[in-house]
Amino acid sequence: DRIIAVINTGSSPARKLKELAKDGERLIDVTEGRRTRSLLVMDSNHVILSSIQPDTISQRLAALQLEPNVNAALKGRELE
Repeated sequence: DRIIAVINTGSSPARKLKELAKDGERLIDVTEGRRTRSLLVMDSNHVILSSIQPDTISQRLAALQLEPNVNAALKGRELE
């Protein structure tokens, strides 16, 4: 529950958010030199720059939320 929003970098508000985070020393760059494609806004007011598309991040987060249910189901089968 740490991620509040995943946004595209193309909008003016996203660029403004990036600048405000940079000025406030709350900007974390994990792009490894690649083009920034998304911003992750955290509940700690940090902004993370990512080179992964927002849709891809959303899909990966959804898969992680399903993973505990899948693991529990697999464990149930192994016990039979």
